[in-house]
Amino acid sequence: MPILTVHNLTVRFGGILALDSVSFDVDEGAIVGLIGPNGAGKTTLFNCLSRLDTPDGGDVRFDGRPILGLSAHRIAALGIGRTFQNLALFPTLTVLQNVMVGVHCRTGSDVLSNALWLPWVGREEAATRERASELLRFLDLGALADHPAAGLPFGTLKRVELARALASRPRLLLVDEPAGGLNHEEVATLAKLLRAIRDSRGVTVLLVEHHMGLVMQVSDKVVVLDFGRKIAEGRPADVQRNPDVIRAYLGTDARVGAEAV
Repeated sequence: MPILTVHNLTVRFGGILALDSVSFDVDEGAIVGLIGPNGAGKTTLFNCLSRLDTPDGGDVRFDGRPILGLSAHRIAALGIGRTFQNLALFPTLTVLQNVMVGVHCRTGSDVLSNALWLPWVGREEAATRERASELLRFLDLGALADHPAAGLPFGTLKRVELARALASRPRLLLVDEPAGGLNHEEVATLAKLLRAIRDSRGVTVLLVEHHMGLVMQVSDKVVVLDFGRKIAEGRPADVQRNPDVIRAYLGTDARVGAEAV
């Protein structure tokens, strides 16, 4: 059963049609890859799902519920998490504190209760710290909990951002270009992490990525955009043989899966 349904999503920026009636489903428990050349509309689609952009037409439903009328904060509380192509961490905060930020969208404290430091606020803060610490252990970041984010290797920071996105307990995780800037070994580790997030955490993953080896290895289904239109959808093996995909995105070589992870 689909956890996410995108139906005829259309976005215009002036005279540019960024998304042209795009439709697809994401089944619960799946990893779905969303690929396409630069400018194909992938990030615009992510921005619509996380309510950073407002579409001109169409419908998006999460677990059967329409979400286009909700705020970005409500989207996170509903169970949709996101990482960003460009890291959005707080460099002066520790790794643990960065991940705790992601937990706070699920907490109930406010300015007044925090100022008074009511007993339940202390208990909630302790639970937040434990939730963040557990995620750091899951992503093999426990030894860096007290290290500032500034100065850490890029691949490590990518895992910190994954931990922060998971901290809000999402049912659907939007992962935007996680392999960008990673070396071959780090991409292999990322592939294992994405599977573990789905398999052990029960989180559905929608993945935007240019690294074709990663997409074809971890995805149950691949959706292909080109100039804002969906040109293909299906199993990775079928998509990489699709003539429209080869022409629009993969060049003349259909053997996209040859790039090992």
